[in-house]
Amino acid sequence: MQATMMQVPLNLCHFLERAGKLFGSAEIVSRMPDKSIHRSTYADLHRRARLLAQALQQAGLRKGERVATLMWNHYAHFESYMGAIASGGVLHTLNLRLAPEEIGFIADHAQDRFLIVDDILLPLFEQFREHTRIEQVIVVPLTGRPVPAPYIDYEAFLARADGDWDYPPMDENDPIAMCYTSGTTGRPKGVVYSHRSQVLHTLAQCMPDAVGISGRDTILPVVPMFHANAWGIPYAACMLGSRIVFPGPHLHPDDLLPLLEQEQVTIACGVPTIWLGLIQLLEREPGRWKFDSRLRLTVGGSAVPESLIRAYARQGIELVQGWGMTETSPLATISKATQCQDGIGEDERFSLLASQGYPIPLVDLRIAGDEGEQPWDGQAVGEIQVRGPWITGGYHALAQSQDSFTADGWLRTGDVAAVTPHGFVRITDRTKDLIKSGGEWISSVDLENAIMGHPCVAEAAVIAVPHPKWAERPLAVIVARQGAALTAEDMRAFLAQRFVKWMVPDAYAFVDAIPRTSTGKFLKSALRERYRDWRWDDAASSPG
Repeated sequence: MQATMMQVPLNLCHFLERAGKLFGSAEIVSRMPDKSIHRSTYADLHRRARLLAQALQQAGLRKGERVATLMWNHYAHFESYMGAIASGGVLHTLNLRLAPEEIGFIADHAQDRFLIVDDILLPLFEQFREHTRIEQVIVVPLTGRPVPAPYIDYEAFLARADGDWDYPPMDENDPIAMCYTSGTTGRPKGVVYSHRSQVLHTLAQCMPDAVGISGRDTILPVVPMFHANAWGIPYAACMLGSRIVFPGPHLHPDDLLPLLEQEQVTIACGVPTIWLGLIQLLEREPGRWKFDSRLRLTVGGSAVPESLIRAYARQGIELVQGWGMTETSPLATISKATQCQDGIGEDERFSLLASQGYPIPLVDLRIAGDEGEQPWDGQAVGEIQVRGPWITGGYHALAQSQDSFTADGWLRTGDVAAVTPHGFVRITDRTKDLIKSGGEWISSVDLENAIMGHPCVAEAAVIAVPHPKWAERPLAVIVARQGAALTAEDMRAFLAQRFVKWMVPDAYAFVDAIPRTSTGKFLKSALRERYRDWRWDDAASSPG
């Protein structure tokens, strides 16, 4: 017996056609560099993305060649997302927050041939252009100023096409987009996505028990479109015709709050540092802002302290945590209470929501320790390993490595976690960030989350520093809330109520800011370098 179903390849271009036919009047909102608002529609997206695809082919793009973007979040980047793929090319989003030499390395390693770039980012591009193979540079004139020669004006480039064009042949396993990892432990590595991987990721992401995106939502992707496909939000919005609001380069809480209110956003997506800054403004001016009653925030990129989830709950806003990586497209788990948690108490519910959640459908997850796979009992810890149809099985132009993949093909994430009997993952640390003091392991993540629960703390990172007796001891690097007075003695007393004595940091450094990676995570390698010569015979606290 054989199945009778049609063998129709999964294809992201179906989403573009669907948007044009079904949701043409739905709005795409973009805030421009001068903070003016640009409004377009999905009919515009459909027409202009197809023009871009045709123009790229006319300019000599061959199937599988890379089309890089160096852009903020706005309508033209959305067009490039869909147009580069529609042309048969591979969309390659360049992370504009990296150092120029690192962007140049990535563009060269990916063999980028075309680049679409915001005019305000041309000075950045010119710092690394000579290190790349980029041949044609198409400039989006966001400021309205003329595009300088020899660059090509984006609008003039679209005008080369006439729309009398059809998609090239595509297989569902064809490469369609690529992102590079953040490179915190070596050179960045390229992850290449397929039509199949991204269609399946989008379908799973939109489920009610995942992110739960609807065509009736208004979505604000604060997460940059150059970071892990903007968490797949552009593909989901295109599939459903969801109204989408792009913030442009303006990502400060002072800029985001008016946009959330003005456009009545229902879903906003960003990293913890964004929402940490936003909650401080909301608490400073209670009742000032009038948001849509459905507003919920999704957060990923690093662990979220329970105190932050509770703070937003007091404002009537749900904060939903997801976990994943560039390698997982990125969504792999989501933290929502399931039907199996009905009836649990408030404290247990918030503790649950502060975990990284349970795997979404089609993601297999296990934790592996030194003695093999660990049980899901909420106690045993090990490295998270995952596999699934939108999880990478290798890196672009690199040999397979046992540091990244197991012998039976699972991705080694480097995150250390325990999993409850109901499948909820609680990350205790990164393998490289665990602190081993006197032969015992200490979780920097647990300490960070507890410290950020102190009312006077804005943010905190915990690192291991060498110790003459205990090998390593935790050092807490803390940013106090504006106007708050905080001492090492305050923190010791606060943490002593939550941890056994040997886990409580002996040392504290109070600083104005914690260095971050290009994706907003704490850059602990920089902190370890800064404090590597910590003097234990000095006072156990420091101004940083």
